[in-house]
Amino acid sequence: MKFLVTGTAGFIGSHLAGRLLRDGHRVVGLDSFSDYYDVRLKEARHRLLCAESGYRGERGAVEDRVLVRRLCAEERFDQVIHLAAQAGVRHSLQHPFVYVSSNIEGFLSVLEACRHEGVPRLIYASSSSVYGTNTKIPFSESDGVDHPVSLYGATKKCNELMAHAYSHLFGIQTIGLRFFTVYGPWGRPDMAMWIFSERIRRGEPISVFNNGEMKRDFTFVDDIVSGICGAIFAPDLSPYEVFNLGNHRSEFLLDMIAELEQAWGQKAKLEFLPMQPGDIPASFADITRAQEKLGFEPRTPISVGIPRFVQWFRDYHAC
Repeated sequence: MKFLVTGTAGFIGSHLAGRLLRDGHRVVGLDSFSDYYDVRLKEARHRLLCAESGYRGERGAVEDRVLVRRLCAEERFDQVIHLAAQAGVRHSLQHPFVYVSSNIEGFLSVLEACRHEGVPRLIYASSSSVYGTNTKIPFSESDGVDHPVSLYGATKKCNELMAHAYSHLFGIQTIGLRFFTVYGPWGRPDMAMWIFSERIRRGEPISVFNNGEMKRDFTFVDDIVSGICGAIFAPDLSPYEVFNLGNHRSEFLLDMIAELEQAWGQKAKLEFLPMQPGDIPASFADITRAQEKLGFEPRTPISVGIPRFVQWFRDYHAC
């Protein structure tokens, strides 16, 4: 099959494209190589993909609707997997217009290209951030998502509404995937796993928000990629679907830090702070629907995934 994957210089996009290429598919990757974090990391991911047979990389933004439409017209993709977005909850507090441009206008560009060029299935990244102030645990796709607490979460909820409208109006099958705190090799420097590892390595204090009472559904990237592939190849899906993709367990942040300490072989210095604007106290994915319809079965506890991340982190910084 032939796929357009947006965000292939990013964390999840590079892993997904690599899996599809190794399985014998063709992938056109589109990425803007934005400077939200170190572009050298994005270039390194890109070089790995370019070494694979069947890969074509394009540099450009998803907001460029002429470019996205041209790629879909030229390549006649079997599916589009849209992972490109401006990420980061706290960043959205200071740079709101970037989120509207990338996450809303960019998504509209992709929807319009799929509509006019006859792409039958669009899979796109949503986020656990859509659950906002929801206090029912675990989070289920049937729960209300009308009260996001960050602009980032609001843009992802907007994506789901836009997808529903295009499925209804134009017959595009849209599959939204709500990712829960993804981590692993080639991860993002703005995520807690990377930040904490860097500070442990340097002997610097770690900021622990909500005075250590935070809980997250930490999900290893290989499991997330398996879930995306489940959505790609699943038969008999409805015209509009939304699925949680998480590890189906909620870990205390302090337990995650303890696993990092063990993997690094040294203790972390902790600085306890109150809850930050835009954060939620806990996330926990109910994955029943993804198990039933996508065959999704996460297999990587943090006791396995964190040492794998730390080993990659050591190797990457030793280069």
